[in-house]
Amino acid sequence: MVALGQRGTGLVAPGGAPPQRLSRKAKAAIVVRLLLSEGADIPLEELPEDLQASLTEQMGALRRVDRATLSAVVSEFLDELDGVGLSFSGGLVGALDMLDGKISKHTAARLRREARVRALGDPWESLCGLDADRLLPVLENESVEVAAVMLSKLPVATAAALLGRLPGPQARRITYAVSLTGAVTPEAVERIGLSLAAQLEHQPPRAFDADPVERVGAILNSSTSLTRDDVLEGLQESDEGFAEAVRRAIFTFANIPERVAPRDIPRILRAVDPGALLTALAGAEAAGQQPVADFILSNMSGRMADQLREDIGEAGKVKPAAAEEAMAAVVTAIRALEATGDVVLLSGEEDGEAG
Repeated sequence: MVALGQRGTGLVAPGGAPPQRLSRKAKAAIVVRLLLSEGADIPLEELPEDLQASLTEQMGALRRVDRATLSAVVSEFLDELDGVGLSFSGGLVGALDMLDGKISKHTAARLRREARVRALGDPWESLCGLDADRLLPVLENESVEVAAVMLSKLPVATAAALLGRLPGPQARRITYAVSLTGAVTPEAVERIGLSLAAQLEHQPPRAFDADPVERVGAILNSSTSLTRDDVLEGLQESDEGFAEAVRRAIFTFANIPERVAPRDIPRILRAVDPGALLTALAGAEAAGQQPVADFILSNMSGRMADQLREDIGEAGKVKPAAAEEAMAAVVTAIRALEATGDVVLLSGEEDGEAG
């Protein structure tokens, strides 16, 4: 609605008291009351809620307006209408429709997402209901300042979980930035919340199904021990937190006794090429992996174990490269069974005899 200026006369008070000066809100209430009395259909529901409430309160406060005052208010209203050159309606959605094709698709999509989030109410209510897994990718891609506001608004348990999953240097920078959030305004916090909620509402498709830790762990699983140790040493120097996570994700031949349940050994042996299994077991002692060979042999049928021991004795000395390749083949077979759900690897902290 066109805002009225401060010209005009006042409201006639009961008892013939001198008129009082009208506020812009009072003048708007008079115009609305007049239009409604003439049967006009005014879309007041399109006004922001605070303006709807203010208009209603103003109409409730008014009592009687004399003809001279009404005439002055209407005249002023018409003067303002005559002076209008352009009219904008529809709010942000209307503006986006008008600018469709004129601004970048990325900007338009972001503004529409923020408009939808704003329509749902306080964005922080929805953000505080999400778990750390959902919030972590957004937190990792934000600036230190935004991350500090985010952690300050989230529940303590969620903020602690997120902080614990960040690399040490980044976690320290964000923690320090939290100490600088005292001067952040409520408006800024709301804008940050809208932006974060909009990102989570429409996250782009991921190029990779697995996270970086899983991908690096899988690559190193299939690498030689020399390459694996060298890469882990380099990761330890550049990012200690990431290196430790990758170590936990790695599964090698040496991890079989602590990560594979004894009852799964027969199923694994059926999936492993017999020649690769024999080579791996025959080269285990020279490679320092005899405990692994003993674990595998002790969890298969006695007849099969005796036959394998006999074959190992006949195989003689195995070249280190051939032994490592065969051990990698055993690990690959176990990983394939894990991917299909036929084998569930233990955490490494569980008892190997447990299920």
